[in-house]
Amino acid sequence: MAVHDGNNTYVNLSPSPLKEDQIKNEPLEAVLGLYRSIEREYTKALEGTGVSFARWDNTRKKRQELLDQLSNRGASIRNKGASVVLGGVSKACIACTGACVSRSYALSNNCHRDCFFCFNPNQKEFAYYCEHFFPWKKQLDELAATPEKPSCVALTGGEPLLYPDETIAFFEYARRLFPQSHLRIYTSGDLLDKELLHRLKQTGLDEIRFSVKQSDSDELRENVLQRMSWAKELIPTVMVEMPVIPGTEDFMHELLRRLDAIGIDGINLLEFAYPMWNWPVYESLGLTLRNPVANVLYDYEYAGSLPIQDSEELCLSLMIWAHDEGLHLGMHYCSLENKHRAQMRNLNEKYANIDSRYAFDYGDFFLKTAMVFGPDRELVRNQLMQCGCKDFIEDEPTNSTSFHPRWIPIASKVKRNDLETVQVGVSYNVAVTSGRNKTALRELKVGLIETEPAIELDGFSSIDKEMDQYRLL
Repeated sequence: MAVHDGNNTYVNLSPSPLKEDQIKNEPLEAVLGLYRSIEREYTKALEGTGVSFARWDNTRKKRQELLDQLSNRGASIRNKGASVVLGGVSKACIACTGACVSRSYALSNNCHRDCFFCFNPNQKEFAYYCEHFFPWKKQLDELAATPEKPSCVALTGGEPLLYPDETIAFFEYARRLFPQSHLRIYTSGDLLDKELLHRLKQTGLDEIRFSVKQSDSDELRENVLQRMSWAKELIPTVMVEMPVIPGTEDFMHELLRRLDAIGIDGINLLEFAYPMWNWPVYESLGLTLRNPVANVLYDYEYAGSLPIQDSEELCLSLMIWAHDEGLHLGMHYCSLENKHRAQMRNLNEKYANIDSRYAFDYGDFFLKTAMVFGPDRELVRNQLMQCGCKDFIEDEPTNSTSFHPRWIPIASKVKRNDLETVQVGVSYNVAVTSGRNKTALRELKVGLIETEPAIELDGFSSIDKEMDQYRLL
């Protein structure tokens, strides 16, 4: 376990295993037990809907081994492993969880496809906006009225090219309002022709993202690949974005070879997810839900819902395979958790300085404080005060003492006796606003530093600084 010490370095912490005669910390166990029970109740409620879970595994050693292999091959491990970049990456992907304005819109939820994994039905008023247009012009006007102009603007769906004239109107209007923004479109590619590509080019479209479905017929897939070739001649950046279904490794190898031969700029490999409405199809494919489904449970807004077991590992393995095969296309793994990162950053970053005992974690964008409980409180408090820490939260109902995470490396080395060190926890929080416009912190989880990822206290002051690190497509 590595913990940031506040000076651009990481301190390795090697916890000792708990022995039977070790001092028991009942207040700590009570808090950890509370969040374990919440997770169990959540899992039990999901099981009641008929879904199946994989075996519980919170260490995920295979995933970490794959991340280490990718890092050794030069990949950038972003957002605590929720995003991995190897080669080039779209500007929009960096902006998605970056400190900037990035927005996606739709003309309609209507689509000529019927993908079993589509999560659009989870959205509010889904059926209504299958029959009616979203008020996209009003939405763009509202965005233009905000002080900060968007770095990226996207048009998604549904299938936007069901309405080619409306699509062109969207991008012409967006380009007029935001002349410097990166504009992109998501499409199956089925309805694209050369004339429409020329019209899209004239609007100043920067990027087109095609989706490829493993279940497509050979003829349909060849048609989409042909349209990618057409797009390469006219649109600055041509991408593929698709979820990766466990068990499709051979298909993906062949597809990646084909995409590389066409000269596609890059591919976004998405973690496959269950949209909460058609489990029998997933069950027929032998799929299960990852367990636990998230590091931190929360009512996330992204409609993709729940991750499928082994999809993440397959995505990472495909990146390693493509690198070792010598393919040239850029690769980006985007997990379901990475989708949640954007929401957390939007909620929490503006409150990074809400309390001197809390820190904004630039890895996963939660607001965090370090905690010790019961018999460890006085020991840690005395040691930290000797080192200059004077700011604590003393909470008697939970029998806990909280302090800024920069002090974790010191606190974690405090000894109870010759054999034992204290147990330090990390509290994950989200900023919430009450009806009276008052902001408070809502705790979502407490975990021990032995099992929680490193806390990143240093971040980027602007999206431009982060983008400087990558070869942008």
